[in-house]
Amino acid sequence: MSFATLLTQEQVERIHEASLEILEEVGLKVRYEPARELFKQHGCVVEEERVKFPRAVIEKYRKMYPPSFTFYARDPKFDKTIPQDSPVIVTASSAPDILDPVTGRERRAESGDIARIAHLINELPGYDIFSISTLADDAPADQFTISRLYPSIKYCLKPIRVTTTDRKDTDSVMKMAYMVAGGEAAYKEHPFLTHHYCPVVSPLTMDNLSTENVMYFAKEGLPVYPTIVPNAGLTSPMSMAGTLAQGNAEFLAAATLMQMAKEGTPLIYATLATVADMRSGAYTSGAIECGMLHMAFAQIARFYNVPCGGYIGLTNAKINDAQAGYETGMSVMGGTVAGMDMFNIGGLIDALKTFDFAKAVIDDEVAQMMKRVKRGINFSDDELALDLIKQTGPGGSFIVAKHTIKRMKTEAVMTKLADRDTRTAWEKKGAMDIHTRAMNRVKEIMVNNTAPLISPELDAKLHAEFKGMVAGELKPME
Repeated sequence: MSFATLLTQEQVERIHEASLEILEEVGLKVRYEPARELFKQHGCVVEEERVKFPRAVIEKYRKMYPPSFTFYARDPKFDKTIPQDSPVIVTASSAPDILDPVTGRERRAESGDIARIAHLINELPGYDIFSISTLADDAPADQFTISRLYPSIKYCLKPIRVTTTDRKDTDSVMKMAYMVAGGEAAYKEHPFLTHHYCPVVSPLTMDNLSTENVMYFAKEGLPVYPTIVPNAGLTSPMSMAGTLAQGNAEFLAAATLMQMAKEGTPLIYATLATVADMRSGAYTSGAIECGMLHMAFAQIARFYNVPCGGYIGLTNAKINDAQAGYETGMSVMGGTVAGMDMFNIGGLIDALKTFDFAKAVIDDEVAQMMKRVKRGINFSDDELALDLIKQTGPGGSFIVAKHTIKRMKTEAVMTKLADRDTRTAWEKKGAMDIHTRAMNRVKEIMVNNTAPLISPELDAKLHAEFKGMVAGELKPME
């Protein structure tokens, strides 16, 4: 499949040159001292917290970027490698709130909600990776991340993407992962968690905790990647070209750190770039400019021969309405034809603040459409069907042809939610809108295949090790 281009090759190269100039002349403020020391050891100029990157250093380490990245799952049949398995669909993550599936009202998300969402994502075919969709308001104070990870592991066999806070939190997560895998060595042979951080805080600042975690996982040889989050008008210039230049500089700095920590560390050129609505300063994750920036970053990533992706297909809508649909659809179509490998979509509304079960099911159908687009059009002689066209002739019908029957379930996406009935048939079935149909699908999934995906013996060991841990049970929707 060929890719659509938003930028010319000259513009891509200009962004690269501008980024090198930013890194060499401005540099980054690096708050984490071991990172500053690592940069200094490998040829960077360090002045107190400011680190400047000579062009030769960036060029040396960018040649080490591996061209692929693998998401491993507890069940290897769900393993995904990009770009060969692109596009992979990852749920958007870490919303503090949820639309209650029974009342429809917004409330704080809890660990029981994560159990339901994990099961939902495990059952929906369009999703490839579960990035834990919400926070858990009922988490004990010292178990912030494992209260989210435990119900995810309990009900999802697909790759899980997780973010930790401090080193103590990271150690707890790894202890749980090792127990589930049957030991540290077994886990490291097939690490079913992918770690994700935002080590660069725009503009041009590396923080402490995320930077520490990125360095730790890179050195350990465990899957980890950074996301770059410039917001035009607030944390980057109020121009897409300036935001691309700064954001690319921030990616190159983070990627260089990872290669210095361990040469050949796989990574993803991941972004969540937006243009702020300067009338209010609103975070516009649903804006078309968000889609355009991701299309451009995809071209830049190909310039570096590294997989790419990001938070795209999101919405600022507060309910599952037409705005949610067109904001999601326009951006993901742009990203798909531009060659993005990874899409963080799935279930979040209100600028990543709220999870909606119905939106997650609708986004699964969107994901299947995206994968159909990426599959493209086959131009073999059999598919071109010239013999069939000649045989059928003017005024004929293709409906009973073996060629048609053979392809009727594979050539087109067989949608389950999108309504294609006549108005009369639609009315007879209850005249339901898309949100209602999606919630009915959610309810079906929540009563099927709901057994935990870990043994009772392992479950007991986990609760014995992490005393006071949340129950993480998948409860019926009542």
